[in-house]
Formats: sequence, C-alpha cells, structure tokens
Amino acid sequence: MINATRYIKNKLRPYVKGPIRELVNRARGLTTTPLDHETIAALLKKPDPTILEIGCSDGRDTLALLRVMPLAKIYCFEPDPRAIARFKKHLGSDLDKVKLFEFAVSDRAGPIDFHPSSGGVDFPEGWDNSGSIRRPKNHLKEHPWVKFEKIITVGSCRLDDWCAENSVKHVDFIWMDVQGAEGDVITGAPKILQETRFLYTEYSNNEAYEGQLSYKSLLALLPSFEVVARYPGDVLLRNRRIN
Repeated sequence: MINATRYIKNKLRPYVKGPIRELVNRARGLTTTPLDHETIAALLKKPDPTILEIGCSDGRDTLALLRVMPLAKIYCFEPDPRAIARFKKHLGSDLDKVKLFEFAVSDRAGPIDFHPSSGGVDFPEGWDNSGSIRRPKNHLKEHPWVKFEKIITVGSCRLDDWCAENSVKHVDFIWMDVQGAEGDVITGAPKILQETRFLYTEYSNNEAYEGQLSYKSLLALLPSFEVVARYPGDVLLRNRRIN
C-alpha cells in the first residue's frame, strides 16, 4: 500500500505543482503569462523601433522580434563563442538585418572574466545559456546539472560608451538577459537609460550569481522607471520621463 501511495503521488505531482505554483505567483502579484514578442510590438507602437538585445544567446528571440517588427533596428550583444556561432546559424539570411556585437556589456571597457556554462546531456557543446561575467552562486544549488568548469576572457563595453560611438541616442526597448550582471549593465548606462522607453530584465531574490540584484535593489537603481509587469524572475519596466 505504501509503494502504491508513493507511486500515485509521484504521478500526480507534476499536475499538482504547476497549478499550485501559479496560485502562489498570483498571490505574490506576479504575472504568470510570459511576455511574448507580439506584446512587445503592441507596446512599442512603432514600425521601426530601436531595440538592444543584451545577451542575445542563439538568436531565437531576435528572429521572433524581426518577425513581428521587420523594420526594427536590432543591436545584439553576446560574448559566448558557442552562442555566437549558433546565433549566426539560426539567423541565416536574416543576419544582415541586425547588428551583432561579440562582446559583453558591463560597467567597464576592455577584457573581462566570463564564466561559460556547460552540462546537459542534450547539448553536444554544453549548455551555454547560463554563462555570466558574475561568478555563479546559488545557481549551483538550484540547477546542479549546469556546470561552470572554466573561466575565459571576453571583451566588454559600457553601454553609454557604445551608444556614443554608434550614434544611438534613443532606445525603445532593452531586452537584458545577462545572468546576474544586471547591476553592471545599469551602472555603465546612466545616460542612455534616461533615453530608454522600456527595459525588460531578470532579477534574483536568491542571488543566483554573486552580487546579483534583488528585485528591490534593481528598482532602486532605476528611479525613473515604473513597473509594467512583474514575472517570476523577470520584470518589465517603463520610463516615466518618456511619453
């Protein structure tokens, strides 16, 4: 009987945990429906927005953004060589419609340590979606199958410096997926953030990476932004100073 009860619980657990988690998230004021690319397009309300995708990984979101906003000016940043190779492969003939910059964005210019992620039996070259300029911390406990086995050196820039060099004076949307380095990017971008309409970024209240900003700490760094929607681990912000 005990074994039968355990068997039933194990079978039911996936069907029970999901709804319970959704109820908990709603109680915490979190939006449970993920932000999709159509919603971003509707939010921006212009055919040719300027978008910065910081941490563009393999380009899947880039392609989706191009699909709903084919005239968008999209600038992509990615420091992991494996992700860069997959980005170019996925974009294919659409690669010339965006601009890819093969370095990290942080609070400094020049070489910087990068902790590439690995692990995962389904990824021949290793899982490359969790790499960061920040050293992993509680990420190691939360996702033990993800490994961080070495440190490499990559290039880095301050976003304000890059915008000045590339004549980018106004940004409609920043999609920031930098695995714990949110504070570094923000610290290096005080000027352009004043001219940025929307910012979508991660946060962690459990310090997945050393020094990663909590939700409250993130908002404290961005006093001119207000919350549009908060998701589990992500937040969409709007600049109150820009109509």
